[in-house]
Amino acid sequence: MKYSFSYIVGIEFLGFRFSGWQKQNNAKTLHDMVDKSLSFVFEDFNFKTIGVGRTDAKVSANSYYLQLFRNSKIEEDLFIKSLNSNFSPDFRAVSICEVDVKFTIINTPKIKEYHYYFSFGDKNHPFAAPFLVNISEKLDIELMKTAAKLFEGEHHFHKYCTKPSENAIFKRIINSCEIVENTILTANFFPEKSYVLKVRGKGFLRYQIRLMMATLFEVGKGNLDLEFIKASLKEDNDRKYLRHNAPSSGLQLYDIEFEE
Repeated sequence: MKYSFSYIVGIEFLGFRFSGWQKQNNAKTLHDMVDKSLSFVFEDFNFKTIGVGRTDAKVSANSYYLQLFRNSKIEEDLFIKSLNSNFSPDFRAVSICEVDVKFTIINTPKIKEYHYYFSFGDKNHPFAAPFLVNISEKLDIELMKTAAKLFEGEHHFHKYCTKPSENAIFKRIINSCEIVENTILTANFFPEKSYVLKVRGKGFLRYQIRLMMATLFEVGKGNLDLEFIKASLKEDNDRKYLRHNAPSSGLQLYDIEFEE
């Protein structure tokens, strides 16, 4: 079906209760909830939505965009208010702008920044569970900071992807990768000190960042060293994906910058 109008809608969501973005049978997904809310806004199903990308189960987004197609023009201010009144508390609409109907949100070049929030030591307050992963063992944070920098630049990420598509491109560029003390996401029920892995790049493979984070945890525990990471990123690595995957709840899509 052809549509006359196209919009980019910016939203935020807490993904802890959902099975990721992509629609699935017998699962509560973010895309399902967005379309259900829009059906109440428009009082019909004469629209189409496309997300900027998939997210894993329990992953949240500080910044996410979807493309909305409609055959009638939208009053933008009223739309945001109406969508927020129909959204569950897990979602918030923050912006809308009209774009050419030929614009494709999936194919447009973009830079994504992901954050992974974590702490170590004493178990966290249960209220922190949707945001912050806790590692009970002591972590060598300084060594993990050095290790995170090894991911920067162009590398071969075969070992940091599970169930790749047939046409997956494993040679990727990571613009920046660092671990810093968390001052971004805070609450009075968070531990006194927590940390965040920040990763920026044009595109990431399935589970790539969670596998990177799991590897950094093993470095912090003393089970892996820097030479392991260096070898894992070379073109001649054994190309067998790593088995340890960090929990999804600590991962957040923090920002998206469109290059066009």
